[in-house]
Amino acid sequence: MSDGTDRPAGHYDRSSGVAEPPRVAAGRAARGNGALPTTRTAPLPGMPSPATPGRTGHGRRPPGEAGGRRHPKPRPTRRRRIVRLTVLVVGALLASSVGTYVWADTELDQEVDLGALPDRPADGRGTNYLIVGSDSRAGLSEQARKDLRTGTAEGRRTDSMILLHTGANGTTMLSLPRDSWVTVPPYVRPETGRSYRAEPDKLNAAFSLGGPDLLVRAVERNTGLRIDHYAEIGFAGFVGVVDAVGGVDLCLDRAVKDEKSGADLPKGCQTLDGAEALAFVRQRKQEAQGDLGRTRNQQKFLTALAKKAVTPKTLLNPAKSFPTLGAGLDTLVVDKDTDLPDLMSLFRAMQGVTAGGGRQLNVPVSDPALATSKGSAVKWDDSRARKLFAELRDDRPVTLPQGS
Repeated sequence: MSDGTDRPAGHYDRSSGVAEPPRVAAGRAARGNGALPTTRTAPLPGMPSPATPGRTGHGRRPPGEAGGRRHPKPRPTRRRRIVRLTVLVVGALLASSVGTYVWADTELDQEVDLGALPDRPADGRGTNYLIVGSDSRAGLSEQARKDLRTGTAEGRRTDSMILLHTGANGTTMLSLPRDSWVTVPPYVRPETGRSYRAEPDKLNAAFSLGGPDLLVRAVERNTGLRIDHYAEIGFAGFVGVVDAVGGVDLCLDRAVKDEKSGADLPKGCQTLDGAEALAFVRQRKQEAQGDLGRTRNQQKFLTALAKKAVTPKTLLNPAKSFPTLGAGLDTLVVDKDTDLPDLMSLFRAMQGVTAGGGRQLNVPVSDPALATSKGSAVKWDDSRARKLFAELRDDRPVTLPQGS
C-alpha cells in the first residue's frame, strides 16, 4: 500500500517504531452507520480538545449553566451572616442552660418528706412555701467562719423563717420571728429516741430539737396552714449565691453598723457582696424592734436577690447560672416534692413582691419581749394572727396593713 491509502488497524510503522492506532472512515459516526470509536484521535496542533456533550473541561455541567460555564455562588450578605451567628449563639446558650438545668435538678438535696408528717392541716387554696435561713456552718472553713463572724456553734438553727403564700390575690411574704412563743408538737429526739410531749417554746427551738420536720409541724400547728414546699439554705450557700450573681443592689435609709455580725454599711444605694449581705440580714442589735426589724431587712434583701437571680441575663448565661446554682446547691435542702420549677416559681413570686404584685408582712405581735421560762420571746396577737392565717388559707385578700 502507498502512504496515501489506509493502513490496517495496528499497522507497525518501521520508521518510528510505533504502532499507529486504527483509523475510522470519515463521516461514519455522523451517518450513524457504525458505533462510536472506542479510541479518540488526537487533535491537530492548535485545535481545542473535543468534549463529550453535557460535560465541561473539569466535570459534569451544573444544571442551568450554558456552555459549561459556572456562575460564582453569591456570598451571604452581612445581615444574613449576623442572623446566622445569632441563631448559633442562642442555640449554644440554650443548650448550655438546659444542661445546667438538668444537672442542678438531679443535685437537689430532697431530704425532707412532708408527706410522712403526722397530724397535718387540710389543704387550703394557693401554695405555701416555708423558706428557712439556717445558721449551719457546713461548707465554711475555719478562716471563713472568722471572716464572716458566724461563730463556732455546731448543728442547725434558724436565722430567719418566711412563709410565702402565692395565689389568686398575689404573693404574701410573712415573716415568722424565730423567737415566736408557740406550741411545739410532741416529738422524738432522733439522737436518743426519747419522746417529748407538746409544750410551749420558741419557734427556733423546734428546728434545733427536731430539724425541718418538727419545724414544719410547729408552723402548721400554730398557723393552721399546710406547707406545700420547704426550702432551706445555710450560710455558705447564701454567701455563694450572692457572690455568684455579682452582688445584690440595695438602698439603705440609714447606715448599718453592728459589731457582732460585722455589718458596716453606709447610708444610700450600694451593691452588697456575699459577706456584707450575710452581715446585713443577721444583724438586729441596732434595730429598734430587734428581731422584728431584722425580719423586715431579710424580706427586703430576699426580694432584691430574687430580682437579680431570675433575670434573663443570669439564667441564659452559663457563666453566671452554673456558679449560681452550684453555690446554692452546696447547702440547699428541700422537700421531696420540690424541684427546680418549684424553686423558680418561688423566686419569681418573691420578685413579684418587689414589682408591686404582693405584700411583705410580719405576723401580728402583741408583745415583742414576753418574759418566759426560756428567756425573752415574741408573743403573737392571737385574734389578728388567726384572721390573717384564715385569709391565707382561703386565698382571700389580706387585710393586714402592708409592713405590719
